[in-house]
Amino acid sequence: MAPEAGQPETGQPEAGRTESGGLGTGEARMATGRLSVARRVEPERPRLPFSTSELARLDEAMAVASRSTGLEFAVYLGDLGEDTRKQSEELHANLGAQAPEAALIAVSPGQRKFEIVTGEEAHRRIPDRSCQLAAMSMVASFKEDEIIDGLISAVRMLADAAGTSFKSAEHH
Repeated sequence: MAPEAGQPETGQPEAGRTESGGLGTGEARMATGRLSVARRVEPERPRLPFSTSELARLDEAMAVASRSTGLEFAVYLGDLGEDTRKQSEELHANLGAQAPEAALIAVSPGQRKFEIVTGEEAHRRIPDRSCQLAAMSMVASFKEDEIIDGLISAVRMLADAAGTSFKSAEHH
């Protein structure tokens, strides 16, 4: 029998009701009358640095740059370790057969550092001065927390410096 209003709960199941009767999965009524509920908590997924639309914009900029110049453009975002230049050069070398025609922009936001690495053919077509200008453009954007815009701008500036290749001109 249920206690009358104002009377304390006895800890006994209500008449005609089992211990778990009427309770949902993960719920239990304690002897004190308190309802204990267990809920599944999904850990929050880490937020990616870019939205899908931002990634699409960056991908489009790199694809256009590659098509127009015949060079390969790559972007790395992550920790570059203690020797950022050495790590960036290793990442560039990992591009394999494409490395000579590749320009890599490696950014380590946590360290607030970045490197631009060009392969032999890319370096021949993209002068150091152009890399410096692209770097200055990235710095200005990064200071405004516009990482994606800085990367897109740098890719476009490097592509403009490289000019059009004979290979890409033949395909049009």
